[in-house]
Amino acid sequence: MSWKSLKQLSLADSLTAEHEALTELDDINKLIDWEAIEHLLGDIHAKRRGNSAWPPMFMFKALLLQSWYNLNDTRLGKLLVRDLLFRRFVGLSLADSVPHHSTILRFRQLLKKEDLMDSLLAETNRQLSIQGIYIIAGEISIIDTSVIQAQRNRPNKDKDGNNTQDPEADWNVKQGSDGKRKSTYGFKAHA
Repeated sequence: MSWKSLKQLSLADSLTAEHEALTELDDINKLIDWEAIEHLLGDIHAKRRGNSAWPPMFMFKALLLQSWYNLNDTRLGKLLVRDLLFRRFVGLSLADSVPHHSTILRFRQLLKKEDLMDSLLAETNRQLSIQGIYIIAGEISIIDTSVIQAQRNRPNKDKDGNNTQDPEADWNVKQGSDGKRKSTYGFKAHA
């Protein structure tokens, strides 16, 4: 079974005006090592006979959108038809058709049957969390951490021999803008 070809962009794609709303997922698309994901997908739909199947990477990206935006199969299919952001993320041209919602369901069931769904999602989340990105249903959050040094940060002892460091603080190692690793005893403020 071969895979449908989704690589060729159409004339309509080149005429689509660039807008920041269409590029919201481009950074996420660039941050994920899709080759590692594709390696996990392995031999799904690799049979030599039968109709052309939707590429597993395309289908997995569609399932990611479904998970991130909390969509059912029917709604995902409709959004793949009419949402340019979704089409861009999964790599669909404006001229390409989209899979029927039952195809999406069968692909998800196949991943579960092959015991791949959890490992695929774990690998995707691992890659994103390394970059400081966390997916919350319907939005993508980039976590920025500022380290605040504790007022009592030196390991001194008081007159009774007790440690004077702030007990609620902890050591943090962060790579600075100059590339050097810096250790600070303090707190993390997340934004």
